[in-house]
Amino acid sequence: MQRAKGDQTTAKGTEPDGVGTNFSIDTVTTINEKLDACPETSPLLVGLLRIEFSNPVSLDTVRSENPNLQNGGRFKPKDCVALQKVAIIIPFRNRDEHLRFWLYYLHPILQRQQLDYGVYVINQDGDEVFNRAKLLNVGYAEALKEYDYDCFVFSDVDLIPMDDRNTYRCFSQPRHLSVSMDKFGFRLPYNQYFGGVSSMSKEQFLKINGFPNNYWGWGGEDDDIFNRLSSKGMSISRPSGAVGKCRMIRHDRDRKNEDNPQRFDRIAHTRETMNRDGINSLAYNVVKVEKDQLYTKITVDVGRK
Repeated sequence: MQRAKGDQTTAKGTEPDGVGTNFSIDTVTTINEKLDACPETSPLLVGLLRIEFSNPVSLDTVRSENPNLQNGGRFKPKDCVALQKVAIIIPFRNRDEHLRFWLYYLHPILQRQQLDYGVYVINQDGDEVFNRAKLLNVGYAEALKEYDYDCFVFSDVDLIPMDDRNTYRCFSQPRHLSVSMDKFGFRLPYNQYFGGVSSMSKEQFLKINGFPNNYWGWGGEDDDIFNRLSSKGMSISRPSGAVGKCRMIRHDRDRKNEDNPQRFDRIAHTRETMNRDGINSLAYNVVKVEKDQLYTKITVDVGRK
């Protein structure tokens, strides 16, 4: 990974051929200078945003508008040290148009929030029944192989925040970030709702043994996660309804992501199963890893129902 300014402490550099190069005192001072921590609230935020999905977006456009991104969808502020290292995990399959919109809107937001972050698109291989929660576990495990992230934001690819003050980072309690979605009339559907976009620190994630691996199809895993958090004495924190507004990209239900008929029974037994079903029992095979300027895409075989 790139070293931050100030990690270099020598006053004398060495060229590849071994010839010493003397630095001036001013240069040495600059190299040794430690960057301050970024402020708790970024001064770059603009607040309410206009989010539209009427005009298509190309990846080339997104790349040209985000020149400071490093390979793999990585970014860190140049003028301060980010308060958190954040992995953004997106469960994915056959949503290329949605991903383009997500990248178009989110990269500028995340950079204004002064985060040290990376974007991981976890693509389920094949055409078996979709397993969102297991893909989120995979994203957690794979991201940690690359960088010492201490915060994880789990985001559906079709949700875009409407206010950049809704910071994609971790808090003292697990955070539900997509508080008021247009899909639900900008209201929280119920108090236990933890779907859409959420964040957890590494410690919080491990405390609940991550996400369940056995929810195949649509529905139930978010309520299972809420039960896990509650059983460990944690509560959900949220931004205000105004700051937590999100727009959803309208779409039909994906094929092979039909309602999970077992979800209600599984939710009822979360406390019995959570210690053996989670990050400690995760099994998958990596099929392919693709590095783009905008993201790291990891295609995985998560098995079948």
